[in-house]
Amino acid sequence: MSRKEAAVEDAGGGEGSSRSEGGGELAETLARRRLYREVTLALRTGLRDAKAEFSFLRARGLRSLLGFLRSTASAPNDSQLLLFRHSQSIPDLQVITVLFQNSLHQAKEDPVVTLDHIFGVEPIKITSPPTDSEIALALRVLEGCCLLYSRCTALAHKYKAVKVLLNILASRGPTEQGVCLDALISLMLDSPSNQIEFEECSGLEKVAELLKDEQAEEHIRLKCGEFLLLLIGHVYAKENTPIHEQMRNLLGEQCASLVWAASRFGSTLDPEQRQMALQIQARRVVESLEPY
Repeated sequence: MSRKEAAVEDAGGGEGSSRSEGGGELAETLARRRLYREVTLALRTGLRDAKAEFSFLRARGLRSLLGFLRSTASAPNDSQLLLFRHSQSIPDLQVITVLFQNSLHQAKEDPVVTLDHIFGVEPIKITSPPTDSEIALALRVLEGCCLLYSRCTALAHKYKAVKVLLNILASRGPTEQGVCLDALISLMLDSPSNQIEFEECSGLEKVAELLKDEQAEEHIRLKCGEFLLLLIGHVYAKENTPIHEQMRNLLGEQCASLVWAASRFGSTLDPEQRQMALQIQARRVVESLEPY
């Protein structure tokens, strides 16, 4: 082979390598665009139903959103998570806003019906009230959003989320109460503003009252025990904070000491073992209340 032929062959090889690299970049770009379309479509579809006038449609939208959040959390890489976080800066795609304007909206007194409404000049909008299952789904979606993105927690604070959830805890049934406690933890993790709101709304007193209520269902009392363990172990992890003294006053020295000691459990355990240990410790917390 002459030097000229060799040079031509080398140039051709370099050009082929360049084409290969360009093709790889194009494929990655197309994959990112496809994933972006899938994320925005999933959010728009779920949010459209979550804003509907009928509860069964809102529940369908919330199930769709919850499925999307679970797939995002379990995705093999961070691409979908990063796109979800980016989407929450776009007002039309903000999940938290839709939740607190619809399923978690605190209804005021019955609307005043005027003659304009009766004679059709200004028709009144009738929206079916949320069912227990709808509220429970909305709380799961709220929990997922806050765990995936801290700015969702900050946005929820603007809607006084902690106060709303404490009202749900005090006024709704077991279906919502258990999920409500999980969502409260996700709201307060690394969020001083939500922690302050929890304290201002006497949140610990309300949870302690439910924990000590022997008429409450057992699994709800156990859930309150889990909540206290997570609260002290992950939210108020520092010693000698005011909430520790408050817990001693509300639950007694024995129970409060047990919560403090048990909240340090299982940091090296896998998730399944950690959940089992949490349930065992929660039962011990409930049993330690019986003498009071």
